[in-house]
Amino acid sequence: MFNFLKKNNEPKKLFYTTDMHCHIIPGVDHGAQTVEDSIALVKAEMEMGISHIIATSHVTKDSFENNPETLAKGFATLKAGLEKAGIDIDIKYSAEYRIDELFKEQLKNNQLVLMPNNYLLVENSFQGETMGLDELLFELQLKDYIPILAHPERYRYYNHQRYQTLHDSGAYFQVNLLSFTGYFGEPEKRTAEWLLDNELIDFLGSDIHFMQHAEILQKFIGTKEYRKIVERIPRLCNDISFN
Repeated sequence: MFNFLKKNNEPKKLFYTTDMHCHIIPGVDHGAQTVEDSIALVKAEMEMGISHIIATSHVTKDSFENNPETLAKGFATLKAGLEKAGIDIDIKYSAEYRIDELFKEQLKNNQLVLMPNNYLLVENSFQGETMGLDELLFELQLKDYIPILAHPERYRYYNHQRYQTLHDSGAYFQVNLLSFTGYFGEPEKRTAEWLLDNELIDFLGSDIHFMQHAEILQKFIGTKEYRKIVERIPRLCNDISFN
């Protein structure tokens, strides 16, 4: 299924074609700041074999207080830039929602920008778990939303039992491919590997914000370590439809 015997000068490809976590909409968070930045990131994704992108800008109280209008405006700017550059790629947008008071307000007012098929990317604070997280995840499922917890491997306050409980409750896990490179730290890398060993990874995402991230991934997917991940990753990973 996977051809790892390519010539060294050929671009290395990811084993999946949809990136469902990236920060490429210009000027709405601390990812791409200009259309030129966005185009460079999209080109890098395409070189790695990505043909479908869901742009997931931050929505966070007091820092990136985006809403449906600001996200739509930024996405329109991105689309126009891609069209002008002659880049044809299937691209949609949603958001990465920090579970905070702003999220709860937008949830109450039906202002969430969902992924296709009602998937919803949410993240915890890096300082500690959101109070009442279990109840909130249950509420989301009652509304027929499908919660995906962004980069669970980066929440250092979690233990193995908590990961298992959250996943068993119906929350999908999206792990950053960057975490396997050690970019975020050795604890995050070890946790990503534990999640892989225990078949708790449902999606991989780039979480790229700028070219350094893309360059690290481009180098990583040509390594033996990456090939070992591909051999062990659940075959259903990233196969859930986002069309």
